[in-house]
Amino acid sequence: MFEPVLLKNINTPDSHRIEVYLKNGGYQALPSALKMQTDALIQMIKDSGLRGRGGAGFSTGLKWSFITKDPTIPKYLCCNADEGEPGTFKDRAIIEKDPHELIEGMAVACYAIGAKAGYIYIRGEFACGAKRLEQAISEAYKKGYLGKNILNTNFNCDLYVHKGAGAYICGEETALIESIEGKRGQPRIKPPFPAQVGLFAKPTVINNVETLACIPHIINKGPKWFASIGPEKSPGPKIFGVSGHVKRPGLYELPMGTSLREVIFTHAGGIRDGRKFKAAIPGGVSAPMLTEKDLDTSMDFDSMAAKGTMLGSAGVIVMDDTTCMVKVAMRTMGFFRHESCGKCTPCREGTDWTYKVLRRIEHSQGKEGDVELLESLCGNIFGRTFCPLGDGAVMALRGALKNFRDEFEYHVKNKRCAV
Repeated sequence: MFEPVLLKNINTPDSHRIEVYLKNGGYQALPSALKMQTDALIQMIKDSGLRGRGGAGFSTGLKWSFITKDPTIPKYLCCNADEGEPGTFKDRAIIEKDPHELIEGMAVACYAIGAKAGYIYIRGEFACGAKRLEQAISEAYKKGYLGKNILNTNFNCDLYVHKGAGAYICGEETALIESIEGKRGQPRIKPPFPAQVGLFAKPTVINNVETLACIPHIINKGPKWFASIGPEKSPGPKIFGVSGHVKRPGLYELPMGTSLREVIFTHAGGIRDGRKFKAAIPGGVSAPMLTEKDLDTSMDFDSMAAKGTMLGSAGVIVMDDTTCMVKVAMRTMGFFRHESCGKCTPCREGTDWTYKVLRRIEHSQGKEGDVELLESLCGNIFGRTFCPLGDGAVMALRGALKNFRDEFEYHVKNKRCAV
C-alpha cells in the first residue's frame, strides 16, 4: 500500500502548528538546501521529474532555470492557491492542515531562484486557509525560517498572503499577477512570459500549492526516490480529489499513473446506490470527460493527453447512469460564462451563446441544427481566446458532444431527457 507523502500529517491533531511540523521532520529540507549551490538545487528538481501540479504539467526545475541569475535584478515567487476549478479541493487540504509544508517549499524555491519575497495568492473564499497561512508564516518568522539571515546564512526571505476576490480567471498566472498588483484580474498577452516580466515587471516564478509542497520531500529523500514513483515522464505522488456519485468522496494520495478505475472503484468505493458508472471528468470541469471504455487509463499527464483530455487539477468528478449530459454541459458552460473576464470577444460572447443554446435544449425548446450550432461555436472559440479559459470551456463541451451526442440529439427531437 502506498504511504502518503504530502498528506501524511493532515489527520494529526494541530497539524497546522509549527511544533507538530517539526516533530514530524519538518524544516529539515531548508537547511540542506541552503548548503547547496542554487544551480545544483535546480538540477535536483529537474532530475526528480517534478511537473507542475496546477494543471499544465510543465517541468518545475526547467521553469526555475528560466529566471535570470543577475543578483542586481529583484525576483519573485508566486504561489497559486486560488484553486477555483470546480471539483478541485486538494490544495485547500495542504493549506489548512499542513501549511508549513508549503512554506518550507516556498522558502527553498525562493533560495533556488534568488527571490527575496514570495506571495501566496489565495482564493478569497478560503478564509480559514488564509488565517492558517498567516499564523504559520508568523510561526516560521519566530523560529528563524523566514526573515533576515535565515539559519545564520545571508539568505533573506519574506512571505505574504494575498487574498483574491473569488475570480476564477485569477487562477491564470498573468491574471493572478495583475490582481496582486492591485489591477483588474485579467490575463496579460504573452510573450513576454512571467519568467522575464512578471510581478512588478520583474522575473517571476508561479507554482501551484501541491507543486511547492513536493519540494521539501525531494530535498529530504532525493530526486531518485521521487522519480521512482509512478511513470518515468510523470513521476511522484499525486493527490486526487474525488467527488460526485461515489461511496467515499474525498482526497486520495496515490502514485502518479494510478488508473482511473482504481481511483474510483478501489479507493473511492465505486458507484453509490448500486448504480452504473457513466462518465468521469478527470481533472476539473475544463477536462473533457472519459467513459467506461477509458477506465483503465493511467492518471498521468501524457496518458490523459493521449485520450484527448487532461489530468489538470486531478479533480475527478464521477457521474452515474442517472446523469443528464445536456444538463452537465449547460451547468459547465454556465460556470465559464459567469467567470469569463470579458477581455476577448470569442470567450465573452461565445460562452454566453453556447450556454443559451444548451439552456433551450435542456428546457425542451431545442431546434433542429442546435447540436451542429454548438459544434460550430466551439470551433469559433477554441484557439482564438486571450487565455485558456475559453479553450477549457470548449474542451469540456466538445467532450460531452463527442461521447454523448445521441443524448443531445434526443433532447432536441423529443423535448425531454433521455435518462
